Amino acid sequence: MSALESRTVAMASHMVPAVGEFLPRDALAWVEEIISTAWTTFKPGGRLHPQTFIESKGHLVVEAILLALISYLLFQGRQKPQRRKERPLSKEEVDELCEEWQPEPLVGKLTAAQAARPPHVITAVSGCSVEVDGKPTTSFASTDFLGFSNLEQGRQVCEEAIHKYGVGACGPRGFYGTMDVHLELEAEIARFMGAEEAILYSYDIATISSIIPAFANAKDLIVCDEAVNYSIQTGCSLSRARLLTFKHNDLADLQRVLEKVAAEDKRSRKPLNRRFIVVEGIYASLGDMAPLKELMALKEKFKYRLIVDESLSLGVLGQHGRGAADHFGIPPTAVEIVGASLGTALACIGGFCSGNREMVDHQRLSGLGYCFSASSPPYTAKVTLETFRALREEGPRLRERLAANAAAFRALAAGVPGLRVVGGEAAAASPVVHLQLDPAPETYEEGDLLLERVVAHVLKHHSILLATAKYSSVETRRPPPSIRVLVTALHEPRHLQAATTALTEAMAALRPR
Repeated sequence: MSALESRTVAMASHMVPAVGEFLPRDALAWVEEIISTAWTTFKPGGRLHPQTFIESKGHLVVEAILLALISYLLFQGRQKPQRRKERPLSKEEVDELCEEWQPEPLVGKLTAAQAARPPHVITAVSGCSVEVDGKPTTSFASTDFLGFSNLEQGRQVCEEAIHKYGVGACGPRGFYGTMDVHLELEAEIARFMGAEEAILYSYDIATISSIIPAFANAKDLIVCDEAVNYSIQTGCSLSRARLLTFKHNDLADLQRVLEKVAAEDKRSRKPLNRRFIVVEGIYASLGDMAPLKELMALKEKFKYRLIVDESLSLGVLGQHGRGAADHFGIPPTAVEIVGASLGTALACIGGFCSGNREMVDHQRLSGLGYCFSASSPPYTAKVTLETFRALREEGPRLRERLAANAAAFRALAAGVPGLRVVGGEAAAASPVVHLQLDPAPETYEEGDLLLERVVAHVLKHHSILLATAKYSSVETRRPPPSIRVLVTALHEPRHLQAATTALTEAMAALRPR
């Protein structure tokens, strides 16, 4: 008996006392016999050992069976589904079905407020004065906060760039769509924002919705303010990350959310992942500012990265015009990711993201709006360079006047009966002013219709252009209906007084008694 066989028999023997307490002795002998027989059969040299099977040409039998099975599957006839024997419809039945069929509408029915909103055509623009349907009016509906849309030097460089480059780049940045003016503009943005590097996007609404999924995926966590704009909402959705929200500008609620996540991590010992807090410098839907100074302390305490959308605050807030972070004295490098639109105070087109070099370079292969969109036309990049030059030279003076106009209009609008200014004193420097109904209407549609009529009345009787806030039907949260007033540095005190007087008269005429 070989050593291996001896060990096997010994193992079988040792099993007898282990199970002897539960089985009779005859059963134990039977178990021992089965183990010994199985080992004899399958041991090296046994008749069912694989080596013995191969030496006996047994594998040929298996191969023959497999070959026969494959041949059967290849040559068997295809089974066609049996057609149900149904009587074909007669011509009269077909006509009857066609008459009864009603196609689903491509879009839903217009609400009363939408139906009351006639289309207007702007035919001329000169500062805060625009021509609407051939009638001169004062505009409070443009984000041209500093009046850069009418820069004479901008017009000249635009014409020169068109003669040199043409009107389009005709390709994404990574596929021959990059030109020297794009690189020059990115370098200028980085210098202005105090960052290592910047990346240029050709479409502003796709900027932040490309930035977020470039860094967050299904394993990560995003905590954002419940009032963030549609572009941020889209970016969070595209990232597939876990999304938590906190009450608007409520730092106590934010801390509650962060502590809850920390407690979950402690219980489940989850692996490390990337975590972001996302806010806006100036909220598009409410016009107030994020409390970034206090928020910075929380993000440092709980080890989160901060993403700030400075679209409405760029050029408007801060000593250098960098936005809300600059306004609160936060160093440029303290905010990990900054995104912004170039279509507001810069009066151009596109958007950008600025930060450290590794973060920016990562987007050149992961930012969807950068990789798969044609780069911005070269002449727009050239004009943007010119507006940054004007922002450096004229920015401080214009920002001072803009802040004074914003505070003055908020103070005047607070006296309009039936309307409430959103934001209070903390938002005094914000030129985006939302006026909500006070008291609030019973339904959103009722309030939206009333404000739409107020806007139309002000335009018709006072030649002042205002607009109601509008939201997509797919947004996760819709704020109460409001009139969005955009104050600029070009407005004069008489314009602000005229707007509030017109609103007072319109509310008195249209508000239900």
